[in-house]
Amino acid sequence: MDHAASELPRACRLVADAAARLGLAIDIRLMEQSTRTAEEAAAACRATVGQIVKSLVFAGATSKRPVLLLVSGANRVDEKRVAATIGDRIVRPDAEFVRRVTGFAIGGIPPFGHAEPLATWMDEDLMRHDTVYAAAGAPNAIFAVAPAELQRATGAKPITVRS
Repeated sequence: MDHAASELPRACRLVADAAARLGLAIDIRLMEQSTRTAEEAAAACRATVGQIVKSLVFAGATSKRPVLLLVSGANRVDEKRVAATIGDRIVRPDAEFVRRVTGFAIGGIPPFGHAEPLATWMDEDLMRHDTVYAAAGAPNAIFAVAPAELQRATGAKPITVRS
């Protein structure tokens, strides 16, 4: 179901505003069902799991700085491989850390519009698709975007995340 921006929850309006600032035209859709997991989002969008963008927040083990990985829903993150690429071992932070650095709760984290600037990497496998779907700030909100446009808007560096 499509909604006017004024009808969207506050978190989704923040995502819409951030997209506009980045020059990204998106249409946020509030779904009847949850889009919290990649599988749920794929079913809601009638897309493949591989087309779902998981916005995963890690912390550098040494730097303690947040790291955002935009990962295909079909992939699991090989943390050692990612560490070798970014130059720091990554660890999963707690939900409080994630909310503090992003401004969003796990399950609705968008790929941009965060409370703090995040070093961002994008799974190369997302580029195989014409359209991908990302969370829009709430566990039932999503938007479609061309992966190249998402990469441009976020400044994400391409990375292989899977083994």
